[in-house]
Amino acid sequence: MADIVIAYDLGTGGIKSSAVSVQGTIISSTFVAYDTYYQTGGIQEQAPEDWWNALVESTRRLLQSEGVFAEDIRAVAISGHSLGVVPLSTDGRLLREKTPIWSDMRAVEEADAFFAKVDYRSWYEETGNGFPAACYTLFKILWYKRHEPEMYRQIDKVIGTKDYCNYRLTGRVCTDYSYASGCGAFSLHTWKYREDYMQAAEISPCIFPEIIRSDEVVGEITPQASAETGLPLGVKVVCGGVDNSCMALGAKGIANGRVYTSLGSSAWIALVANQPVLDIKYKPYVFAHVLPGMYASALCIFSAGTSFQWVRKMLCADLLEKEREGKLDSYIEIDKEVLLSKPGANGVLFNPSLAGGSMMEPTPNMTGAFTGLKLEHTRGDLLRATREGIAMNLRIALNLLRNYNHDMERMLIVGGGAKSPVWMQIFADIYDLPVEKTNIDQEAASLGAAALALNGIGLWQGYEQIDHLHRIEHTYLPEEENRTVCGEIQQRFEVLVNSIANMNK
Repeated sequence: MADIVIAYDLGTGGIKSSAVSVQGTIISSTFVAYDTYYQTGGIQEQAPEDWWNALVESTRRLLQSEGVFAEDIRAVAISGHSLGVVPLSTDGRLLREKTPIWSDMRAVEEADAFFAKVDYRSWYEETGNGFPAACYTLFKILWYKRHEPEMYRQIDKVIGTKDYCNYRLTGRVCTDYSYASGCGAFSLHTWKYREDYMQAAEISPCIFPEIIRSDEVVGEITPQASAETGLPLGVKVVCGGVDNSCMALGAKGIANGRVYTSLGSSAWIALVANQPVLDIKYKPYVFAHVLPGMYASALCIFSAGTSFQWVRKMLCADLLEKEREGKLDSYIEIDKEVLLSKPGANGVLFNPSLAGGSMMEPTPNMTGAFTGLKLEHTRGDLLRATREGIAMNLRIALNLLRNYNHDMERMLIVGGGAKSPVWMQIFADIYDLPVEKTNIDQEAASLGAAALALNGIGLWQGYEQIDHLHRIEHTYLPEEENRTVCGEIQQRFEVLVNSIANMNK
């Protein structure tokens, strides 16, 4: 028999379930998608039952994988997407079929009404909640109160995404400090709820769940959960954490000053430190770390991989068609064309804000743009400009975080974008830092959740093992001959950003 834990990465697009050995290696993974439902007015919802059904289905598939045996499973833990707003009644009934996800922006008026009573700057510096305020749980609860009063009166607790799955697994309602820190009423300085914020919002201080450590055992799975998932009775459920903090843990964020870039559909740079990074101008968003007394402070751009995918779709229809026919890999061919263009893309610049501006950008009304186009430019120039534009947008975030960590010597990049060697070299040149690509890639959140599970049941004694699990596959060094041109295009890019902001005020 072997000791195995299951790490669940409950993301916006679906859930990845990974069986992880006591050595921290992933034995097998499965993925099940679920839908997001969009409506006008900034409404973006998912169905909590879809999360649960996907967890059940992915677990059953995982238990059919080679080398994964149900009797070896000791514990599970979940990394969950943030700012969930799942209302439960006193008898544990789900009160809403679909609930807002992190990006839902319906509660603008409710946030404005709150900040008529509470100073925004003091609230931000207390909570570190640097996304647009309407994203945060407190204000979405106020939206429930205003627009669905009958349902609101039945609420006993409002819990998050992974906490709903934990509830279905164990019957216990609770959360951890990392997830609680995104509720809009949590103090980063005391690690407690701010009841005065709840009173200002005129909601009950009891509406949020009890908080336990991320690596604390919530309970054992119930007979019903065992029957549905195929997991045996006795499996422990460890509380887990919010995705940002689980990913930070899995990306070697176990010591003060560690930094990483996550390069996926969106992208961010996060600094793990003993103090939160709070800056009222750029508004880093901060989560309590899954490690007690630490913080994960990040700056993001809303559209990184998604902007690249848009350009790929618009400009590379021929490559996509050949890829569908099994004749080539479009990403490899794109990298070949990027290499035909010189650093600086022969004068073409691309701003990647196709999904609007994040809080670090001059306005939420930011738009994307190509500029500097001439008749002699090639598709390769536009593709290189796209890669460079995303990196330059993140360089702005890096510059701010460097004010809080002067000793930044290298950058770990995780996520799907790290698979492109050409893009990693572009990042090294634009960041002017050595860039590390390790074997972890897109598994950082899963590794973080697995580490919590392994510690929660005593199979690990601490988190130092994570460093040893990262095997550096390549280090990309800044190329000296590109330093001048990268400095020049960064200056031009920031002029472009401000010009777009002025046009879209």
